[in-house]
Amino acid sequence: MAHQTGKHTSVAYEETLGAAPNASRLVAIVSCIAAIGAMVYGLWGPGLPQGTASTTSAEVTSPPILLASPSANPSAAQSAAPSATPSAGPPPSLAPSDAIPHIGIVAGHWGSDTGAVCPDGLTEVEINLDVAQRVVHTLQTLGYQADLLKEFDPHLAGYRADALVSIHADSCVAYPDATPPASGFKVASVEDSLVPEAEERLVTCLAQCYAARTGMYFHEGSITYDMTRYHTFYEIDGRTPAAIIETGFMLNDRDILTQRADLVAQGIVDGIVCFVESETP
Repeated sequence: MAHQTGKHTSVAYEETLGAAPNASRLVAIVSCIAAIGAMVYGLWGPGLPQGTASTTSAEVTSPPILLASPSANPSAAQSAAPSATPSAGPPPSLAPSDAIPHIGIVAGHWGSDTGAVCPDGLTEVEINLDVAQRVVHTLQTLGYQADLLKEFDPHLAGYRADALVSIHADSCVAYPDATPPASGFKVASVEDSLVPEAEERLVTCLAQCYAARTGMYFHEGSITYDMTRYHTFYEIDGRTPAAIIETGFMLNDRDILTQRADLVAQGIVDGIVCFVESETP
């Protein structure tokens, strides 16, 4: 289903969702803004303390390009996944509630194929699903309605929500002569959007909050046609703001993708909360 010219009206949320979810959302927003402020004013540190999901207290100098060394145990991230697979909740094809933010999360390649594959057998779909499950779990904890969706999920046809984010990882190729190096993340939306202002804000929130949370480089120069013409963008309801994120390169960013999936997921959550709560990153 192609996007057509039209007018988008954002869903307004006027009912409170309880003190705990609201407080958690406020923490996520403040954390993202504080981290971005630290990055902009040169207070960011080159390293991420092990076992620390929040970066707002780190001492730093400038936003680094993360060059992680290959991990000897690519399956370690699975052991740290949430204890239960998040429930997809009510059928995603239904109209979103007027009181609860409704978010769709696509685990790239899940239910379809492996995606990119490393020489030792690490697959992109493993990374995508692990991160997507964490994102859905955290969003549900914040009080959102969050749906975990497959790459070609039948519910994507006409899918209507406040936002949809498809999670992927980049190739496991070295690209030794790449400038800048093949490390970092990228975010994009459809090139012929029905709701360009909303999608521009979604991309901005995701890019800035993800960079602030992970310390990774925004590899804008490698955004491809496959991202801006991603098939899911043309299957969902055109009024649903959507974006695709490549969370990092499976070779050079392997450690953070497999060993710090909690950090990767939180960066995406930060961006979604920024967008839904209409915060300016």
